Amino acid sequence: MNQIPRPALLLGLAGLIPFLWSALTELSPQTGDWAAGVLGPRFVGPYVGLAYGTVILSFMSGVLWGFSTRLSGREAATGYALSVIPALWAFFFVGGGPTSAAIYLAAGFAGLLALDWTFWTQGLAPGWWMRLRVLLTSVVLACLAVTIFL
Repeated sequence: MNQIPRPALLLGLAGLIPFLWSALTELSPQTGDWAAGVLGPRFVGPYVGLAYGTVILSFMSGVLWGFSTRLSGREAATGYALSVIPALWAFFFVGGGPTSAAIYLAAGFAGLLALDWTFWTQGLAPGWWMRLRVLLTSVVLACLAVTIFL
């Protein structure tokens, strides 16, 4: 089965909203100013994208952990060890100013995609997994690029 199930696709796309909102409020200062007044400064610009990205990178560690439960023995131990890398990456490296945090977060998402591929090639993720992950990761990286290069 290579077609992404509709709920997974729709919820995955919905999960992009904070990243897209972050990029929009950075690219449109008027929208950012309006949103800061209504929602507060924490929910605009790089702050929302970086905070949410850190949460999602950690969440994806849990997904990989779940894939690892399909393994046993030494392979399971390796899977569990690999699965915690995104969360530890977010914890140790995402911080500082917005530009450096966005760079480290983007590197974390790129690394996560490599881990996704590793688990997928072992048959631990569904057949459609990489189609969804490449789509979502591409949008996330594009949104983080706004913070990195703006």
